[in-house]
Amino acid sequence: MKISGGCHCGKITYAAEIDQEQVVICHCTDCQILSGSAYRTVAITVEDGFKLLTGQPKLYIKTAESGRKREQAFCGDCGTPIYACAQGDGPKVYGVRAGTADQRAQLIPAMQIWVRSALDWLPKFDGLRTLDKR
Repeated sequence: MKISGGCHCGKITYAAEIDQEQVVICHCTDCQILSGSAYRTVAITVEDGFKLLTGQPKLYIKTAESGRKREQAFCGDCGTPIYACAQGDGPKVYGVRAGTADQRAQLIPAMQIWVRSALDWLPKFDGLRTLDKR
């Protein structure tokens, strides 16, 4: 599926090709903190499937529980999170922040990960493939 989107202020825009079976709810504590919410919804795409059209995001490098370093890309003006990917060389897999997509209503999650960190007060997402972590 082709999607387009961008940040709240419009400085950063992108186009991407995503697999709708790879729309994921992430309950990890990093996503909770970095999104300011109970979880984050991401659409996964590969390096050739993601293109920045305008603007250049600011990068914050965080270290995952696995020890891998992840680039957290966001608009330096309005703060909107745009994507995350592994730092360094090699083929990248992008986790595009679903809320930034113009087609966000069509990005229905197919899986949830890091369920071991899910907040107890959340409703259960029955019917989704589930992983305790990733």
